[in-house]
Parts: sequence; structure tokens; C-alpha cells
Amino acid sequence: MKRLIRAYFEEARWLNQGHIPSFDEHLSVSLISSGYPMLIANSFVGIKDIVSNEVLEWLSKDPKIVRNSTIIARFMDDIVSHKVEQERDHVMSTVECYMNQYGVSEQAAVDELNRQVVNAWKETNEEFIRPTAVPSSILVRVLNFSRVIDLLYKDDDGYTRVGKVTKDSVAALLIDSVPL
Repeated sequence: MKRLIRAYFEEARWLNQGHIPSFDEHLSVSLISSGYPMLIANSFVGIKDIVSNEVLEWLSKDPKIVRNSTIIARFMDDIVSHKVEQERDHVMSTVECYMNQYGVSEQAAVDELNRQVVNAWKETNEEFIRPTAVPSSILVRVLNFSRVIDLLYKDDDGYTRVGKVTKDSVAALLIDSVPL
């Protein structure tokens, strides 16, 4: 929570000072301000039979699967929402920071961020092949966060502007579930 609040304050400072961060500087803050690392950590609350001190220690070291889940979330969100966010006072998105740092077009930046999302998915899948320091049920929990983001931000911002795809997916899961 402290890291998240610090990241929010840094983004507010950037906005108020008109600071344009580099892509790397932006990532060091926006991956945390996405809220994803905190949400993942909070999801472990209440599963005391699986979550041990070792799991919490592992989580505190920014494991690759959590970082990849956060990259998937931040990049997919920014790709579909950056234009709408720039219509109001808002810190530059990952897309704009990439364009600014590397002097590329919006499409080139989006293509590169999409490539990095694909790589993050590959590295996430690799985590399930190798033995890990934590139970696979912990890894699946992190994976499920990435799956939700993939659903919500695949082609549009289904979180902010809930449309048919999001509504139908939620209904299929919670309302029209398969009888067992």
C-alpha cells in the first residue's frame, strides 16, 4: 500500500509540474500505480493454509510472474485507454512515454508494447514449467489476474466502458453458469 501511494504521489507530481518521464522512469512508477502488485498481495489474505512466510517473502521480491502480470495489465490498459485519458488532465501513458523516448509513431509504440505483452505471457507460462519456490496454487492466482486483464482490455477498455463482451463474459460465469 505504501508503494502504491508513493507511486500515486509521483504521478501527481509529474502532472502538476508538467514533467514528461522517460519510458523507463514511467514504468518504475506506473507498474506500481496500476495497483496490480497490491491487488495480487491482497488476494493472498485469508488463504492461510497455503500462504506461508516463505510465500510472502517470495512476493516481496517482485517475482517474475507478478511483474509479468503487472506488465500485461499496465500495457493492455494503456494501449486501449491512452487516447481517452489524454482528453483530460492525466499523466502520460506508457504509449506516449514510449513514443516520446524512442521517437516512434503511436502504432509503432503500440506494436512494441503488444510484443512485450506477448513476451510477458510467454514468461508467465514458463513459470508453470519449472519448479518454483511457491505452491502452484499461488501461481494460478497470479495467472488469473492476468486472465481477467486479458478479458477486460483485449480490444477495448472493458473496465471503464463496460460493453457487450464484458457483460456477456460475466453473465456466462456468474449468471448462466454450467450446471454441474
